[in-house]
Amino acid sequence: MAEDEQSGIEPRSFLTCVTEVARLLGVGDIAMEPKDRHARRLAHAVRKPLLERAHLPEEWFAPLMAAAVYDPDPSFCRWFVEPAVYAFGRRRVMAALVDYLRFGTDAERAGAVRAWYCAHVPLRADRSPAYGPSGVRNPALDESQDIKIAWLKASMRVFAETTDLQMRHRVLLDLPTSRAAYPPPLHKLLESTLASARAHPDPYIRRWATAADHEGA
Repeated sequence: MAEDEQSGIEPRSFLTCVTEVARLLGVGDIAMEPKDRHARRLAHAVRKPLLERAHLPEEWFAPLMAAAVYDPDPSFCRWFVEPAVYAFGRRRVMAALVDYLRFGTDAERAGAVRAWYCAHVPLRADRSPAYGPSGVRNPALDESQDIKIAWLKASMRVFAETTDLQMRHRVLLDLPTSRAAYPPPLHKLLESTLASARAHPDPYIRRWATAADHEGA
């Protein structure tokens, strides 16, 4: 039995995550509907207020990231990722997603992959008051090249360690096929990943390896 079930706490879900974000924002509850529709309505209700704030309290970071990771729709998890990027910086958001990929459950890892794409959202001074009236932003908040390298490494590690085919698809097929995208310290791990992908029975995984071999030729 899961720890949440033993303690009587509702297991974490998108609805519980977005309900926590709504509570922090002071957004009143809405009419109860089936869980999936209720969660999406709450997400829609908090989207604009989150982006309109110049600052978000420190204690909001973890709930925002949880909502982003648990949102099952890759088209909408941006509603939580984008305000987090503006308020806390792209670097911190990406680092949190790397941690989910390294240490999370399979569901959290899948959510981290969905949210990773949204974490690359372009930043515009007219999009959020987090920039301030001068339109100036501390560049250190968004410096993330080393975090992107950590993501590549974590993705290849998950591919090597997981036995779940769907998870292997998620982490591998989003990885670049160009060797130039991988710094020298990752080359050995990349070659190991390629060798495993070439011999894999799944045609999509083998196709990724073929594309990488073609670009490296």
